Amino acid sequence: MPTTLPPKEKRFYSRESWVAFSLPLFGLLQKCYEHKQYKNGLKFAKQILSNPKFSEHGETLAMKGLTLNCLGRKEEAYEFVRRGLRNDLKSHRSDKKYDEAIKCYRNALKWDKENIQILRDLSLLQIQMRDLEGYRETRYQLLKLRPGQRASWIGYAISYHLLKDYDTAFTILEEFRKTQNMSSPKFDIEHGELLLYQNMVLREAGRPDKALDHLMKYEELMHDKLVVREIKGSLFLELSHFKEAEKVFKDLLRRNPENKAYYQEMEKSLQLENPDDRYNLYMEYTESFPRAQAPKRMPLTFTKGETFARLVDNYMRPAIHKGVPPLFNNIRNLYTEKDKVKIVENIALGYLDNLNTFGTLTGKGGDLEPPTAVLWVYHFLAQHFDHLRDSKKAMEYIDKALEHTPTLIEAYMVKARIYKHGGDMEKAAHCMDDARSLDTADRYVNCKCAKYQLRANQVQKAEETCGLFTREGVGAADSLNEMQCMWFQTESGYALKRLGKLGEALKKAHEIERHFDEITEDQFDFHTYCMRKMTLRAYVRLLRLEDILRSHRFYFKAAKMAIECYVRLHDKPLAACDEDDEAGSSDLSAKDLKKLKSKQRRKEKKAQESKKATSDIKENKEEKKTDPLKEAPLESDVLGRVPDPLDQALKFLRPLQNLASSRIETHLMAYEVFIRKSKLLLMFTVC
Repeated sequence: MPTTLPPKEKRFYSRESWVAFSLPLFGLLQKCYEHKQYKNGLKFAKQILSNPKFSEHGETLAMKGLTLNCLGRKEEAYEFVRRGLRNDLKSHRSDKKYDEAIKCYRNALKWDKENIQILRDLSLLQIQMRDLEGYRETRYQLLKLRPGQRASWIGYAISYHLLKDYDTAFTILEEFRKTQNMSSPKFDIEHGELLLYQNMVLREAGRPDKALDHLMKYEELMHDKLVVREIKGSLFLELSHFKEAEKVFKDLLRRNPENKAYYQEMEKSLQLENPDDRYNLYMEYTESFPRAQAPKRMPLTFTKGETFARLVDNYMRPAIHKGVPPLFNNIRNLYTEKDKVKIVENIALGYLDNLNTFGTLTGKGGDLEPPTAVLWVYHFLAQHFDHLRDSKKAMEYIDKALEHTPTLIEAYMVKARIYKHGGDMEKAAHCMDDARSLDTADRYVNCKCAKYQLRANQVQKAEETCGLFTREGVGAADSLNEMQCMWFQTESGYALKRLGKLGEALKKAHEIERHFDEITEDQFDFHTYCMRKMTLRAYVRLLRLEDILRSHRFYFKAAKMAIECYVRLHDKPLAACDEDDEAGSSDLSAKDLKKLKSKQRRKEKKAQESKKATSDIKENKEEKKTDPLKEAPLESDVLGRVPDPLDQALKFLRPLQNLASSRIETHLMAYEVFIRKSKLLLMFTVC
């Protein structure tokens, strides 16, 4: 066992070097402390700390402090222990080992119970880990030590709010607010945010009457007037003050006549249940705001028969005249009722007949339409019949649209969608590429083209398509991974899975998993920022969003893909697949066998080169230091050959069971995993 550090030119400054050289010395230091050989222990501590890379090693500094304490050098010992604890805390936080960091902070508080920095950092870790009880205790300690700081009061109040003790949270906020100087007429945005947060606490406490009184009392001090009006209207409705609510939502509709939620709240304020009364309301607002689309569109959901036909006709005609491509998307949710579908179809076909006969949409005597009107009727009918899965008619109308205007990008996109719904993804991708080539500066069409290419399993082509908009000098896949472009990674993963490249598909799934980990870690920066800037309502919403983050559809798709891949790997590991390929090579012809052997030699050569490159990197660690905190790169070959695929699948499955239990796919995937693990009770649970 070496007792001295190697010469400078042979030192290795990495975690491996700690294990190789400093760890044995640290073990000797611990033994000396246990056997009360304090002077020898100080020598070993000095040897470790003399290395400039380990001069601030937390555990060594702490052990030196303990040793000095036993020698009676208490002031010096205290300084070393404090430095050791501080550096040890930093190392655990940097490694994102929050549980270990919390333990270290608690140990540090035993030495220095009133250390503000330690308490503040501990509170951040506790809220990050959602240790709400511990967070409340720590914030209470900070409040006692620093009662004059605003963050002390706010943090303590938030701890009670998150624990759903709303009355105490409101009381703390109110006591703090009383300490503020309110004599100045200055328009204080931060104070207004505090008042709105107070009101949020009252509303969540289920006390709308008190929340309304609070809002009316401090309305002038709240800077966000739109939010104040919306809250006031909802509180009036909750308390059945319909006249007051009606007045509020009338003002809001004058401000924004396109907000559908305001119309719904207005209906509640007027207590409208009869369809005729609802219809009259929307007609009134249609006259008041003739350019607004919301009052024209919303009655289509509840009107029927001739009334519906007249309203939908009035809605569609201006869109056909102007050439509005998303017209079909705007009324697509009406297709749940067969009668309405037939009415829309008849109106659109009537437009086509009138345009071909009279050049108008309304028939003889109507206003002449521009030549593009018939184009947009073809465009609409193609989408209409495609939605009804009548691919023959849909293709007929979209071909007429392209014959009329061969450069219409939207027409090529609709044709691609028709091919997709017909099951021909190759032609769909080709059509979408034609649309992209008509406007190479359109990022949206570029993304749609890449998505269709991935659906057609054209992974390389899709990367080249996206590469037109990514950073130069960096591969498209790497650039999109840096940008957390999860839709592309999800579609790529599914394409690779269909191609049988399970390792590469799993790499995409794990990349998405890392994105969600990063999003979770990023909230750490907001714990202090939001309290400093007083964006308290947004902060609470952020915490609640993070709690259900993995219920997001992007994570669900990635997790589903990963679970399916791991289940398939359990049923037929890649090693077995390789053996099958080798066994089947005996049936090949001499020419094919020669090609196969050549391919295997190239593969072995590539593996050797990769191994050599890895070895060179390890040998040159002094010249090119690697970041010890950076996550190891994902290797598709390693991911595809894991020894425990079902255990890996469970890592993706558990968040879905907690957050996406309402989806039947979650239970189906759980069943597939548990049946292979022979977990009979768990199988019955998900049934």
